[in-house]
Amino acid sequence: MKIQNNGYLSIEQLADQYRSKAAGTESRENTSGLSFREVLQQRSRETGEPGDLKFSKHALNRLSDRKIELDTVQLERLQAGAEKAGEKGIRDSLVIVDQLAFIVNVPNRTVVTAMDSTATDENIFTNINGAVIA
Repeated sequence: MKIQNNGYLSIEQLADQYRSKAAGTESRENTSGLSFREVLQQRSRETGEPGDLKFSKHALNRLSDRKIELDTVQLERLQAGAEKAGEKGIRDSLVIVDQLAFIVNVPNRTVVTAMDSTATDENIFTNINGAVIA
């Protein structure tokens, strides 16, 4: 093996470094036998209630920018609307609660965006495949 001393590694030197690092590292394989989906569902259960909706960063910004505040009754109605959408097989749903409109990604249980009646002047909603009035 030819060793270079010009500040650059030869292919052989680089390969030797890689092999020595690879031999010393532990395996990252899932030794519990659970699939990725099962691990993800287990982690989700540990972090919150299964029926709870999450709000994306974008949705939280829209709620803040538009000064929209949800009371507990409205939040429960929003969750119920998302559950109804899921029961009907809707993936991306428009859920209307009072004068508020929410786009919810149902499989991920995530509110993607939120708007009030002033932001829905055009009454056009895209990228949804169902609507629920809760």
